[in-house]
Amino acid sequence: MATAKSSFLDKVLGRIGRLDTEGLQTVVQRLARERSFLETLFNTIEDGVLVVDENGRVIYFNQAVTQLIGLQADEEDLQIAKILPEVDWEKISRMDRTGGAHVTRHEFEVFYPRERFLRLYAAPLDGEAKGSSGVALILHDATEARQKTFEAIESERVQALTLLAASVAHEIGNPLNALHIHLQLMEREVKKLRRDACGVMRDGKKSSRITDHESADTDEVGKKLETYLDVAKGEINRLDYIVTQFLGAIRPAPVQLKISSLNDVVEKTLELLRPEIVNRGIKIQTKLVRSLTATPIDATQLQQVLVNLVKNAAQAMTTGGTLTLQTGENSDNVWVSVADTGGGIPQEQINRIFEPFYTTKKKGSGLGLMIVQRIVRAHNGRIELESNVGKGTTFRVWLPLHERKPRLLENKI
Repeated sequence: MATAKSSFLDKVLGRIGRLDTEGLQTVVQRLARERSFLETLFNTIEDGVLVVDENGRVIYFNQAVTQLIGLQADEEDLQIAKILPEVDWEKISRMDRTGGAHVTRHEFEVFYPRERFLRLYAAPLDGEAKGSSGVALILHDATEARQKTFEAIESERVQALTLLAASVAHEIGNPLNALHIHLQLMEREVKKLRRDACGVMRDGKKSSRITDHESADTDEVGKKLETYLDVAKGEINRLDYIVTQFLGAIRPAPVQLKISSLNDVVEKTLELLRPEIVNRGIKIQTKLVRSLTATPIDATQLQQVLVNLVKNAAQAMTTGGTLTLQTGENSDNVWVSVADTGGGIPQEQINRIFEPFYTTKKKGSGLGLMIVQRIVRAHNGRIELESNVGKGTTFRVWLPLHERKPRLLENKI
């Protein structure tokens, strides 16, 4: 069914042949005003509007299209298939040939003039002949909505982890403690066995001598058992570390903000980790701004942030390298960066680097950077990541200089 035309056009078209010059001038002036009104309206809305004829040529677009996909007003005879190659134009151009006016929706990403996620709505225009009037395209910028969806999914994921941890951490923690205690008892017994094999005093009396061959065999078995016990203890300690990290990630302590210097946090972190870093053959370089403005921070939790970032940086440099810690500030923020000269992070991994349990290390828990992000967000800060494969990675943490306070409405009573 054809869409009803405006009553004004119905009246004009019905008596166009009887209009004199003055009447035609009045009609043209009114049409010009309506066109001006519609153009102002279309150029005001944030969504992009394009009109494409039956041959796929763009015959109209508003200003929002320039911002969304970079189309310029002086460009002529543009084909929609070249402007938006992501869109199946053949499918869109065939959609009204059956006579049913319906709307189709497409979603795609564009990278010029800026990376965006767009949602396109296409609907056939009413014309005298089916399939000959063209198509109206509406471009909606869904980038922010998509980001909010991702953040909501992340929030739900963290909540799910919280519920899981309440039972799992308890069930894993108790057996780990029991295993650790029994391994210590086994280690003591093995040491006693090796001492007995060597004729060491026992219970105040000298134990009976055994043959040298038996003593050597017993001592060899004792060494192997001690090696196996060390491996088992190391794995239990690693499991305990993972559980601790897991609990720290999902049961965060509230930040206790106090006016402190970020430089002090950096120096305390290096003091704690310097032996481990130097032992790896890594050179430490610091570029701390003198008299850095003190800011409201939780020094203990921020030290946890730097410990995670510094350890990650050190582990990324397998054969020496340089670890650089730097601080700075601008009018609104202070910042600290941790840079390494390791192998860098491939682009396909950067988008997942803050996901829970995602890790590129063989023995990593995948929770360190999640804890980092959680603490930084609790400070109303942000974290940036820059990485070049083969050159290294830099994490930069930005923190506000002043604590944000809620704005209250003024009481005028």
